[in-house]
Amino acid sequence: MRLAWDVELRRGFEPENMPLMPRCAEKRMAILRRLKPGLLTKVVQLLDAVPMEDRDTKGDIYEYMLSKLATAGTNGQFRTPRHIIELLVAMTQPTPGDVIVDPACGTCGFPVAVGEYLREHLNHGLSHGFDFDNTMLRIGAMDMLLHGVENPDVSYRDSLSEDSAYEENKYTLVLANPPFAGSLDYESTSGKLQRVVKTKKAELLFMVFFLQLLKPGGRAAVIVPDGVVSLPSGVFRPYAGVGTAILFFTKTGRGGTDHVWFYGMTADGWSLDDKRNPLLPLEKLGPAPKDAIADGEQEKNNLLDCLSRWKHRKDSERERERTAQSFCVPKDEIAEQGYDLSLNRHKELIHAEVEHRPPLEILSELRAIEQEILQGIEEIEGMLR
Repeated sequence: MRLAWDVELRRGFEPENMPLMPRCAEKRMAILRRLKPGLLTKVVQLLDAVPMEDRDTKGDIYEYMLSKLATAGTNGQFRTPRHIIELLVAMTQPTPGDVIVDPACGTCGFPVAVGEYLREHLNHGLSHGFDFDNTMLRIGAMDMLLHGVENPDVSYRDSLSEDSAYEENKYTLVLANPPFAGSLDYESTSGKLQRVVKTKKAELLFMVFFLQLLKPGGRAAVIVPDGVVSLPSGVFRPYAGVGTAILFFTKTGRGGTDHVWFYGMTADGWSLDDKRNPLLPLEKLGPAPKDAIADGEQEKNNLLDCLSRWKHRKDSERERERTAQSFCVPKDEIAEQGYDLSLNRHKELIHAEVEHRPPLEILSELRAIEQEILQGIEEIEGMLR
């Protein structure tokens, strides 16, 4: 590799003996800057202290680099925030008996999180992933390798394509953030999916595809434009500012659940602007914070509360009023609403009663103000005569 000294004078760098290089050449070469001895020594000492033999350290460094990807991919894909992934994994509680798949794996955030969860709770497990972007596959495979998965099972597949050969009823758990937008080749889309729902919306086709992949009794947690657990609109910034939600479901055949649980998340622990700064100390973030969250701090991090209420969705949560942050709705009522799972469709809003002044009183006050104005005008006219 050819190396070129940077001719710009930067703080902390020595400009002496740097050969001048054309700017056009610098853009095509790796740039090596010579540090001052003291600064170079400090850098070496800091790097030497990093425990690179630790699997978690290498994985965390790679995750940090991935978090700096600030633009969406050409096909509408973008990185799912790590704490949202951890929430979905904690709520679905993967087991060693699960056969797990992410059909839109991207950087493999879900397979990595599943591996970490199983390693912490059960010490083993396996998940699969596939994507139709070779760049994302390379990044995802490296992410899994650095997190201790020696033979990552990620492969090139177009989940919605006609020529994709998948086995139905193969998986017990789907964890995914399928693309909401991007290019969709209608002609090459699977006819089998189109027979169930004829649409060009990728998120709807993916839902049908997930149902086909799951075994009876299999469960899924997927991020969709709107659904059961409503997320703040800034969760995916700086990639996108659209409102999103998490949809949980189980493939049960006929019958199924008799209630649907809703949760309206208002804060995920980070600012909802493009900067995404932490609102609490890092030890108090995520669905399983290391430090206890004090009274009042739950308003800045709803993830722990969401996970706690989820565990009681079949008992105490069914007693909550529709005005609460979480509540349950009977399936029959949702069916009457055309199976609309929008949170605001089922949530009851309390409107504060406002007392208005009598109209005659307001008119009387306006007349008095007008008289004061006219009197002031007459006084000014008298001064000018």
